[in-house]
Parts: sequence; C-alpha cells; structure tokens
Amino acid sequence: MEWNQKLQNIIEYVENHLQREEETIDNEEISKMAGCSFDFFQKVFSYMNGISFSEYVRSRKLTLAGYDLKSTNMKVVDISYKYGYNSPTSFTKAFQQFHGISPKDARQEAIKLCVTPKMQIAGEQQYVWKLERKKAFRLIGKSIRVSCINNKHYEKIPEFWSECQKNGTYSALVSFDTGNPKGIFGLFGYYDKSTNEIEYSIMVISDKDTPQGFTEMFIPNSVWAIFDCRGNIPQSIHKGWKYLNEEWLIKYPFKHAKCPELEWYSDGNVYSENYLSQIWIPILEEE
Repeated sequence: MEWNQKLQNIIEYVENHLQREEETIDNEEISKMAGCSFDFFQKVFSYMNGISFSEYVRSRKLTLAGYDLKSTNMKVVDISYKYGYNSPTSFTKAFQQFHGISPKDARQEAIKLCVTPKMQIAGEQQYVWKLERKKAFRLIGKSIRVSCINNKHYEKIPEFWSECQKNGTYSALVSFDTGNPKGIFGLFGYYDKSTNEIEYSIMVISDKDTPQGFTEMFIPNSVWAIFDCRGNIPQSIHKGWKYLNEEWLIKYPFKHAKCPELEWYSDGNVYSENYLSQIWIPILEEE
C-alpha cells in the first residue's frame, strides 16, 4: 500500500476516534497501520504535510470542540474531557491559544472560530468555501419529482439532465439566463416524507417572462455557505457532496435556513479539470 493511502487511512482512524468513538488515539495502532515505528511515521507525516501529527490532532480536537460549543449545550467541562484534556483549565488555555477567545465567549453568535479541516491526502480535493449574502433572485426552469427509495434519485437526476439536453430545454435555459455570472442551477426542493420523493429542478436566473411549460421560483435574500468544486462533471460535484455529508454538515455550527440547497454550474467546459461548479447551502444569519 502506498504512503498516501496509509496516511489517509490513519486520518480516517483519527476522525473516527475523535468524532464517533471518542476514545484516545493509540500510537501503537497507528504504528501498525503505517507499517513502521511511530517516531518514523511522525517524521513522514510532518515532511509530507508541513505540520506535525500531534499539532494536526490538537487542531482537529479544538476545531471539533468549537463546533460543539456553537451547536450544542454541552458544558465546557464535558467538552474538555471529551477531547482528552485532563482539566477544564488546560482545555480553556489550549482553546484560547487556537481560537483567540475563551470557550465561554465562543458561544456568542457573532463570534467567528478557527477551523482546521479534516486532512485529505489520498488524492482528495481540498475545498474552498465562504459565507456570502445574495440578494433575492428569480429562477425559471423545469422540475420533476423523483423517488429517494433505494437511492433512485441518484439515477433519475442525471437522466433528467440528459433529457433536458436532448429535448432542447437546456439550450432554451441558456438563452433565458440573465445572471451575472451566467450559470445553470440544480435545485433540491420540497421533500415529501409520506412518499419519500424530492422535487428537483434545473433553472437559471432570469428577468424574462416564464415560457409555457416552464416554472418559476423566487429565492429570498439569504446567506449562503458556498463551496467551490473543481473538476469535470459529475465527479467533482459528487465529491463535493460527499465532503459535505461526511465532514461539514455533521459538525457545522450554522442552522439550515428554510430555502432549497443549490448546485451551480458555471458557463464553461464541463469536461475541464479546472471547471467550476458550486454547492450552495442556505444558513440562518447570525444575529
């Protein structure tokens, strides 16, 4: 097994212990996974990533502790023991050094905390994201309802895109697009729990009249967490959702706004390694 894959397996081991099992990380187990002494593993890790293994683990603990403070009512003492600190005092000191603020003050809504994301080594994409307020905008396009039973929507949504390209809907939407920059949205709308179906739409920003057979939707003034996905479609957008579902959405401190999640596809070559698509997650603005 190559070093990259070994290191990625160890990163997964660390995350599992920090987030799920809440157990102490065993250096001997890491040594076995790396196939070398723990001291040598630390040297390789530091050389490849520009950060020591102990510093990475510490940063991840304090990142996750920040998530807990923002999104739960756990006591500081419980959080300190959860992440392996011997006392709330030692935890508070480490937290202050990392975030620049005390755990108590971190619970204030307007306070921003530092983040060290889960490291991706084995050829995985690093994601850039930002919070951005967008003015209200109007979308027009086509919609379908698809079943989520047995993950059928993973098949039906690509089929819907293909159908729109074949029947001229896609070209029509491109001509209706008055957004700046131009691009097409994939929109996850209303989810019906009783039927396990979700509404999915392909739409563009437009100030033109809604053509017959098309629908329109108004997206209110909102704050979005916007994630850049680089690479050819659909692989890059699938990897982006995988990252969100496995990492960001689990621990992020923001509350989801009552607004659809969006995929945005830029006007460009979808087969390019540098093609830009984005995932937009609507969040409630901090007061």
